[in-house]
Amino acid sequence: MPIPDYQSCMRPLLAFAADGKEHTLGEATAWLARHFDLTDDELGELLPSGSQPIFINRVGWAKSYLKKAGMLSYPVRARFKIEPRGREALDNGPQLINVAYLRTYPDFAQYYSTYANPKTKQPLLPPEPDSEELDPKESIEKAVKALRDALADEILKELLDTEPSAFERIVVDVLLAMGYGGNRFDAGRALGRSGDEGVDGVIKEDQLGLDSIYIQAKRWKSGVGRPDVQQFYGALAGQNVTKGIFITTSFFTKEAREYVMKSTSESS
Repeated sequence: MPIPDYQSCMRPLLAFAADGKEHTLGEATAWLARHFDLTDDELGELLPSGSQPIFINRVGWAKSYLKKAGMLSYPVRARFKIEPRGREALDNGPQLINVAYLRTYPDFAQYYSTYANPKTKQPLLPPEPDSEELDPKESIEKAVKALRDALADEILKELLDTEPSAFERIVVDVLLAMGYGGNRFDAGRALGRSGDEGVDGVIKEDQLGLDSIYIQAKRWKSGVGRPDVQQFYGALAGQNVTKGIFITTSFFTKEAREYVMKSTSESS
């Protein structure tokens, strides 16, 4: 089944805590995972930032909201227990305990209003089709990812339209930011336009200059295929280097990636 949203976790979380004992988030998460019959793959799915599993994050937000509504309390650090209001919600509340229900409690409604624009009374978080299923952290991370993706698309368009000399300078800047090339003068001198919508050359791996790396950067719209990667792989020997970096504004085809994986495993 799909990973339940944080609101769907609220009533089961209260049911788990109904024994009146103190529990940890880890105990609750394990119980709820069995309750929802989640697979290992579903439990392993991460937030867009990769900082935490999605399910643990959602259970955490459900616990936090229930605490703000006075249904759970934190008697000691990292532990929670059910409160009389939580038992009342289990006995007399709706089948789905969600934010709308929690807002019927004035203290939670006041807390939740801090997320709203004081003029429009609408949530400050970006509206999304499935926003009711996302906790605040997920909503923010998805919004940030959408902004980054939009920025990446805009930068890509600029790269495809820029002059060859400007593209070469950008490639140098990227390599320097990655720690290659030593300095701008040496890196810029080592790279040169190859005449096929890209640049290539040999630069130093680091400022000490103990090793060299062959660079190819292709300003292409079409995918980089296996023949292109094979040619690049063969060029390493011609340049008398053992390491290389292939940069592209497009993408590498499945065949190209498979060739690289096979070649690197055979050479190791």
